[in-house]
This record gives sequence, C-alpha cells and structure tokens, in this order.
Amino acid sequence: MSNYGKDEKMLILKNGYMLDPASGTEGYYDILIDTERGRIAKIAPRGVRTADDAGDASVQNAFGSVDSENMGNGETETEGESLGIIDLNGQMVAPGLVDVHVHFRDPGFTHKEDIHTGAAAAAKGGFTSVVLMANTKPAVDNPETLAYVLNQGKETGIHVHTCANVTMGLQGKELTDMESLSGQGAAGFTDDGIPLMDETLLRAALQRAAKCSKPVSLHEENPALIKNNGVNAGKAAAYFGIGGSPREAEISMVERDLRIALEEKADLSIQHISTKEAVDLVRQAKKRSSHIFAEATPHHFTLTEDAVVRHGTLAKMNPPLREEADRLAIIEGLRDGTIDMIATDHAPHSAEEKAKPLTEAPSGIIGLETALSLGIRELVDKGYLSMMELIGKMSLAPAKLYHLDAGYLKEGGPADLVVFDPEKKWVVKEFASKAANSPFLGETLPGVVSYTICGGKAVYRG
Repeated sequence: MSNYGKDEKMLILKNGYMLDPASGTEGYYDILIDTERGRIAKIAPRGVRTADDAGDASVQNAFGSVDSENMGNGETETEGESLGIIDLNGQMVAPGLVDVHVHFRDPGFTHKEDIHTGAAAAAKGGFTSVVLMANTKPAVDNPETLAYVLNQGKETGIHVHTCANVTMGLQGKELTDMESLSGQGAAGFTDDGIPLMDETLLRAALQRAAKCSKPVSLHEENPALIKNNGVNAGKAAAYFGIGGSPREAEISMVERDLRIALEEKADLSIQHISTKEAVDLVRQAKKRSSHIFAEATPHHFTLTEDAVVRHGTLAKMNPPLREEADRLAIIEGLRDGTIDMIATDHAPHSAEEKAKPLTEAPSGIIGLETALSLGIRELVDKGYLSMMELIGKMSLAPAKLYHLDAGYLKEGGPADLVVFDPEKKWVVKEFASKAANSPFLGETLPGVVSYTICGGKAVYRG
C-alpha cells in the first residue's frame, strides 16, 4: 500500500523491519520522514500490521491514525501536513548503502559511464552515498575538475563524493595540493589503479593527508612483477597461456605500505584486497593501530580465477580473482573484522572494449546493482555474517572511514534509507549503468531493492 508521491511534506515508512548497525537496533518500526528537511523525524516500534488486518476504516501506526480510504488516492492529511505512506509489509529497511570505491568515468570517459548514469546505478542497488575514484581525464588533481565532479554530483538524487589524486596526473612524481583539495571538498586521496612506487612520496602523502584528517586509499599491485594484469598467475593464466599477475605483486605492496602507515600513524585503506597473505598482514597491522582499514569487493568474496576461464574478459579485473583459499580468507577477514567494509570497485567499460582479446581488454566489472544481492547470497545465507553485519560493512563502516554523515538510522539523522526484500529473487539482465560488463549476467540472485530514499526523496522504486 502506498500513496507516496513527490509533494508530500512528511512520509511514513510503516511495517518495516529496521536494521541500524550504529545502535544495533533491529525489529519492526515505523519511520516518519521530514521530506522537506531530508531528515528522520521519528522512529517508533510496532508490530507488523496492514490495512487488511485492521478490520476497519483506519490504519494505526506509531504516529496516529490516517484515513485508509484515501490511501492510494492521492494525498492524505494529518495535523495539517501533506502525508505520504509506504507500507513495507515486513520488508527490511536499513541505512542507505555507502560505496567508497566507484568509477563513474566522468570527465573523460563518458562513453563508459557518467556521473548521472553511475548515480542511477547506485540508487538501483540501494546506495545513497558513493565516493568516486580520481582516475579521470583530466585527473582530479586540480580545483576545477574537483568542482566539476562535485557539482555534477549535486544534480543527481544521491550523495556523490570524490577522492582527489595523491599525485599530479597520476604520475607518481609530484604530490597534489592536498590541503587545498581537502578544503574544497575532496573526501580523501587515491591514485587508484596506479600504485605509489616512491616510498618517500607515499610517506609525505600520508603525513599531509593526516593533517587534513583524510584517508589515503591505495591500489596494491607492483607492476614490476606483473606480466599480464587482470588474470591470476596460476590456473587461469596457464589456461590462456599468459604470464598473469602473481599474488606477490599485492603482498609486497601491502607489506610495505602497512609498515609506512604504522610509522606515520596515518589513516590508510587497502583497496580491493585479493590474497590471503594480504588479509593476514592487515589483521596483524590492525592489532597495532586503529588507522588501518581494508575493503573487499563482492566479486573477490564470490568468485575465483575459474570465473575467468568461464567468462573471459567479463571476469578480468585488477587485482585479479585468485584461488579458493584466498576467497575464503577474504570471507574470514570480513567475519572477524579484519576487513572493515565492502566496496564494489564499480568499473564500467563498453561492450566493444570488453570484446577485445583477453590481454587487450581493460580490467574491471560493474558492481553497484549486484552488490547487496551477492552479500546476501554469499555471506548472510551461508552463515558467515548476520544481515546486520552485512549492512554495517556496506554502510556504517565505509561512512566512518570517509567521515560521511551516513550509515545510521536515528531521529534527526539523514533520511537516507534502502528498503529491500532479502528473499525475493531477480535475474541479472538489465542495468541502470551504461555498461553491462558483469560476470553475473543471467544469474538469479536474492535481494530485491524496493525503494532507495535519499534526503527523504525516493530516488529509486523497484
């Protein structure tokens, strides 16, 4: 039951099973949203009850009664204010998801994706906040490009943040004006896709980022050790008769960068971790410092290098899919808190680009629209994480790293929410993204997003 339109001043989400990772609260609640302010006005507990259950002309909710005869027929009125109502019928309602590792390819590569289509894909997947990577053309190493990205983001229905580059032009030679870029809205710093090989430069970057209270996020692959990127130097590389990317390329970089970060006491995030050894290195470093963070992608906790043999370029990514022992180690890292967050590394490419031979096609897959479903299937349904823990790793934890006002449900807090049915199934076949480079095409997955609400407004309706 819904009478929710675009003009209501207040909105009730009723009969939802709420999950709030910040407080640990879960259960059936009604949520009253001030759509003009974009904030949550009231949260009140209740049991599931629908209009059919009521047996009379009124539907009771935690905030009073409204005339059920008008529900679904335009606006209803309560206390003089325009009211919208969405009966969730027991679906789960959680903080809007937060993805701190996405590529929207804008500026410079908008044939793959742009900020508006990327935001639409995010909303369809239940995400209300994203942090963009800065490997665009021009790179986000200057105030003008930073302002362009942020201004374009404001025209979407979700919260679009962006990192700035660590080095000018992603060249690894000269640091950007990190202080200035931070002051102008950069959420953090990264040269994602290109590792920082200069140890002295990395140390200086960590020092300066720390003064700005911003994290540095690093792509951990030593190119000197890689013969062919995107494919594990193991079974998959042997199958295609190529050299591949050895696990040592990641391990060596993670080891070095953790050492420097520990010495500098600076916030460092290890991006898209792929090897069991790197997981253990992060685990040990976290015992010594609260400044160490790590992210894992859905594809790295779901797939192995066998997927590259099956799907070819649609499963080619940096770092590559590894072995089953690595996949299980990543899951264990998520389970025991070594890996703080799940991030998609949403990396759109055109069909023409992915149709090239394996060694020529670009690395990367899209992931915003399948992430929640894969988390449910691979982590919750198989007993590794509770639903609350999954939501925490997809909202609260990434929000904390980048100091975003997101990832929690609280009276007075942001009205950024996702409503989903974890048991309902859907087939992966149509995307809001411009791209369709996914190895999950054709699969049936659990977890259907019904609504994504950002700033009190429905930015996606399933």
